[in-house]
Amino acid sequence: MDHAFDLSAPWWSYIVRGVITYIGLLVLMRLAGKRSFGEMSAFDVIVIALAGGTLRTAIIGDDHGMIGPFLGVAAILATDKAIAWASARSRIFNRMVEGFPALLIRDGQRDAQVLRRHNLPDAALDRALHGAGLVKDEDVQTSWLEPNGKITLVRRSTDGQA
Repeated sequence: MDHAFDLSAPWWSYIVRGVITYIGLLVLMRLAGKRSFGEMSAFDVIVIALAGGTLRTAIIGDDHGMIGPFLGVAAILATDKAIAWASARSRIFNRMVEGFPALLIRDGQRDAQVLRRHNLPDAALDRALHGAGLVKDEDVQTSWLEPNGKITLVRRSTDGQA
């Protein structure tokens, strides 16, 4: 316990490493695409656990004390707050961080190219339809793959109008 509060590097290095790691992982997740964590599957949980374990060293290195990890986490939380603050105030920045929605169904017609581009299997869109109480694409006016990976469905009007 003698060295629990000792740091193996300057205090500011944990902050810089935490910020760089957060931004690097954010970029990697954006490159991975929308479907990566839209529906948490067993594979997604495994990826999150492995990413966290792998990035631990990137943030605190060989430090075995208690302060370094807390400085790294504090930097990550502060960076997250700063990005959220900037995203709430700048539409352009928000779109760079979050991305754009993708139109999956328009006027009851599924767009197979968009599904392939976003690595979204037909079965996933079918599950979203069924979850909304719909049976076929023709029941849908529009459907979007949102930037957070969720599928939004707008039901076709039953009175014959869109």
